[in-house]
Amino acid sequence: GPGALPDPATFALKPPLVGTATRDEIAGALGRPGLTLVDARAAARFRGESEPLDPVAGHIPGALNRPFTENVTPDGRFKPADQLRAEFARLLAGHDAAGVVHHCGSGVSAIPNLLAMEIAGLGRTRLYPGSWSEWCNTPGLPTAQG
Repeated sequence: GPGALPDPATFALKPPLVGTATRDEIAGALGRPGLTLVDARAAARFRGESEPLDPVAGHIPGALNRPFTENVTPDGRFKPADQLRAEFARLLAGHDAAGVVHHCGSGVSAIPNLLAMEIAGLGRTRLYPGSWSEWCNTPGLPTAQG
């Protein structure tokens, strides 16, 4: 009846499908080789010219910008793997794809970049789920504009 509790059940955790990075891990690795941050927000938000959601405009220092919308064709499908591979090669400019951590405003729109790199054959990369919203709301962490 109403208000009845469900029967107890066993819940088994499985390994996540996507590796993640934490704010503290990123803060500790900023400026060091091996970490390449890729920000999926629109260029104006990345540069700090516009910030409709968070209290601080800009990006995590050293991050590269690839708006997630650049991964798809006008009909909304992912671009061909060879095209994505070439575009990410230009963006990463010699940085090891294995060290890429994707982020955006809140961890959602970074996923198309993560998937695009996998489609391109560049391997599994990681996600910073807290993204810019967590970063810019943490006192003492550096931010950049431009």
